[in-house]
Amino acid sequence: MRQAYGRFDFPLQTSPMSNSGTTDESRGETVLRDTRYEAFTFAPYRNFWGARFLAAFSVQMMAVAVGWQIYDLTRDPLDLGLIGLSQFAPSVVLVLVTGAAADRYGRRSIMRLSVLLFLMVASGLLALTLQGLTSPLPVFALLVLLGVGRAFYGPAASSLVVSLVPTRVFPNAVAWNSSAWQVAMITGPVAGGLLYGLGAAIPYALAVLLLALAALLITRIPHVERKAEQGVAGETKAQQIFAGFRYIFSQPVVLGAISLDLFAVLLGGAVALLPVFARDVLDLGPWGLGLLRAAPGIGAVAMAAWIAAHPIRDHAGLIMFAGVALFGVFTLTFGFSTVAWLSIASLALLGAADMVSVQVRETLIQLWTPDHVRGRVNAVNSLFVGASNELGEMRAGTMAAFIGAVPAVVAGGAGAIAVAGLWAWMFPALRKIRRLDERVM
Repeated sequence: MRQAYGRFDFPLQTSPMSNSGTTDESRGETVLRDTRYEAFTFAPYRNFWGARFLAAFSVQMMAVAVGWQIYDLTRDPLDLGLIGLSQFAPSVVLVLVTGAAADRYGRRSIMRLSVLLFLMVASGLLALTLQGLTSPLPVFALLVLLGVGRAFYGPAASSLVVSLVPTRVFPNAVAWNSSAWQVAMITGPVAGGLLYGLGAAIPYALAVLLLALAALLITRIPHVERKAEQGVAGETKAQQIFAGFRYIFSQPVVLGAISLDLFAVLLGGAVALLPVFARDVLDLGPWGLGLLRAAPGIGAVAMAAWIAAHPIRDHAGLIMFAGVALFGVFTLTFGFSTVAWLSIASLALLGAADMVSVQVRETLIQLWTPDHVRGRVNAVNSLFVGASNELGEMRAGTMAAFIGAVPAVVAGGAGAIAVAGLWAWMFPALRKIRRLDERVM
């Protein structure tokens, strides 16, 4: 989940819709070959992609159902914040364990065990719903288990895909891998809201079936032999673990980019309060909640397509700060809105603005980070993204419990705008970056 509402990882250079040229050596000619779907010609990758999509779709569907069910039971916005915290806490506690496990043990096995844990959580939620849920505490316990599964699933799945296709096909595989997440982020919340409207147990029952199928697909992925992990020469284990943190804090551009996202989404995230707005402000019902959850994803995908066709060529730093500021503006608009279409449009525009900042930020982090430390920097970046998502939900839920949902969202939007202005002043090197393909010292 990006969860302030969902984050999307787009390939930096290769699009799944691109073609490539191949040389016909017998004739000495260059022949265009359609490579848009080349990754799917490999059966292991097809199974991996299907499992990833089904798992992401099921988790998103359950997220909407759980949010509505808990708020319907307690009517306490604080409980909505605890939903995010329950899932985020395990990733913090296990951050040094999950990456090491993915490097040391079978990634396919870890991925399958994680999906089976998702399946157990879905089965537990289904059983609680059928019995008649009377307390949110068992749900929070199951969500902690879901967070444990997610903490192990992410590093293992991201590391496994590179072994499933030849190196030349890997960019195409990464592109479609991102597409699986994007589509799940859009369709999962809509399905969860619609199915919950038909019956509270239905989304959980469907999740059980889909996760069982995902586990079966993972089983069909062949075992991949890997070499043992090698440490960096001259570094102790402790130095290897914390090298990512050291590099980030030594580079103002990287530190500014990562911390900008952390604080902007931490303050501006409103997804945890969408059940409150769907029921109490907009009077939409479960189906409307699904639309609200899907709207930012739709805006983000549309903006990603636009950026792919019209790349950012100049003033990248200023554009990134403008994207964060607009993220705050549209959060404010959503907070003040009492009209369904305006609220949905605001969330879509919010997602589009956020995608602009994500595209610039992720590109800068990759280009400014040396290859030998890039993996550890990305691990820290992922932790910060998770912190902004889940702790942002906790922030929103806690504030809403004390001052109300609308003031909490409005204050968060204003905070995101303030962060954009403050970071533009604090990190002038980041603000002055113009071309993404040029490193500015």
